[in-house]
Amino acid sequence: MVNDEQVIRSKRIQQRTGRTFHFATRLLPQRVRHPTYVLYAFFRVADEVVDAADTAPPVEQRAELDRLRDAALGRTPTDDAVLAAFSEMREEFDIADADVETFIDAMESDIDTDRYETYEELEAYMDGSAAAVGRMMTAVMDPVDPEAALSHATALGEAFQLTNFLRDVREDVVERDRVYLPLETLSEYGVTEQQVLDLEFDDGVADAIRHETRRAESLYKEGVAGIEYLPEDCQFSVLLAAVLYAEHHALIRDRGYDTLSATPQLGTVRKVTLLAKTRWAWFRTKDPEAVFRRVSCVPHGDHSYGGSGHGERAPVR
Repeated sequence: MVNDEQVIRSKRIQQRTGRTFHFATRLLPQRVRHPTYVLYAFFRVADEVVDAADTAPPVEQRAELDRLRDAALGRTPTDDAVLAAFSEMREEFDIADADVETFIDAMESDIDTDRYETYEELEAYMDGSAAAVGRMMTAVMDPVDPEAALSHATALGEAFQLTNFLRDVREDVVERDRVYLPLETLSEYGVTEQQVLDLEFDDGVADAIRHETRRAESLYKEGVAGIEYLPEDCQFSVLLAAVLYAEHHALIRDRGYDTLSATPQLGTVRKVTLLAKTRWAWFRTKDPEAVFRRVSCVPHGDHSYGGSGHGERAPVR
């Protein structure tokens, strides 16, 4: 059984590194909230190994990821509080070993892969970095019909990840020399890889980011459609997380899709406002898709991604 000290340490990691996700996590029931802290902490520990490129050579990064893998899967003992807690939790909630392996494999690929030629290549990476995360979260929530929920959880995990990539284009280039925008999308709009690396924004870059934003918004719709399959005490928190992450798209649109010159940030006032709007809509109808359509910035009209269709609401100030 995961102890209080392990939960507290994991919670602190989430508070420090995942503020938007932490905001929604606090609304989960304790039976899910505490394991979620541990899950997120484990993900961050692995991610930070990869992001240590400036301080550790690739061979050491791979060795550390292998150590994390073995500890997480219970193959070797560990005195690390987060790894020990995750290993115990994996057994308690019957988290699939394959999802843990897929996640670590994705982290390992980040060591030497920093460009993706096609969206299909990026999607394969996201299956480990994001979709597997969604599947692990589903196992912790323990829905009555896991199979009905899993494909939607996969889509929502990918949507969150793609939003992060779109928001963090500048940060990924400056801090990690990575370009997560598919090169084929850039090429379609006349943008070169070097232009992104040089942080040179123009209409082509705007069009490429708009293209991937629309793709992410389709994933949000698919993911939210499966929230009804989750336990009732988890539905609102997952819905709120979708609303909050998708709200970054309103920030991106406000900037004319320029995330090369700055990284848009979702402030506390905006989060609280969206929480209030989402809770009120949820009080009126506990239909996740209806609430998401009403509250989120994702367009929902005959012209799904049209500029000023009725699905495009004014962003919360």
